[in-house]
Amino acid sequence: MVTLTLPRNSRVNRGKAWNQPVRAKGDWKEFQIYRWSPDDTENPRVDSYWVDKNDCGPMVLDALIKIKAEVDATLTFRRSCREGICGSCAMNIDGTNTLACLKSIDEVKGPIKIYPLPHMKVVKDLVPDMTNFYAQHQSVEPWLKTSTPTPPKEWKQSKPDREKLDGLYECILCACCSTSCPSYWWNQDRYLGPAVLLQAYRWVIDSRDEATGERLDNLEDPFRLYRCHTILNCAKACPKGLNPAKAIAELKKLMVERRV
Repeated sequence: MVTLTLPRNSRVNRGKAWNQPVRAKGDWKEFQIYRWSPDDTENPRVDSYWVDKNDCGPMVLDALIKIKAEVDATLTFRRSCREGICGSCAMNIDGTNTLACLKSIDEVKGPIKIYPLPHMKVVKDLVPDMTNFYAQHQSVEPWLKTSTPTPPKEWKQSKPDREKLDGLYECILCACCSTSCPSYWWNQDRYLGPAVLLQAYRWVIDSRDEATGERLDNLEDPFRLYRCHTILNCAKACPKGLNPAKAIAELKKLMVERRV
């Protein structure tokens, strides 16, 4: 029989109940939120918070901001634009990776369970460590690379060539797709993951870029690209409705075509 040894502080305990209503006045919603701090030796816990929906905005992020402002100032999470543009408030809500600013409270029946993005190290509470993710993004050199002299004003691009970038440039690097991918869970030290590979494809097919061969050479590795098994969790998880799996398939096709 296989014996598994869990790392320290793996057991998630039941935490405290905050602001639980004594009387049933109002429209109260329970939020079960993962809590962990590196500043002590305590195990992670799940605290329960109650919020009156009549006194709160409609999105999960509104509730988190209200909890931090009025109930528990120690609750830690990332957020910025509140418009689904920055990707800062990516977390696992009701079992799905998504953006808290785009997730309606009314979409979830019963208590809303909120955890950090899965299979990433946690900095604190709902804040994942994105260091490796950003380093992988940098490794594909996500900027225009050219060898010809710089034009006087701008690099021109035809409308059809510009349209090829639709469905790619909208990626906000929230990491919802990568952290929903089993291949990335087990190989994130070498596999670039859906989000970064979508970004890589975006520059490979940019008509203004002149480093296509170099970019494909950078991906020619048993792990960096080919760990994708087309599970399609990434497309389902993307809060922007993008399809990283398709971009990865197109990269694989380009790899084959240049060998012919």
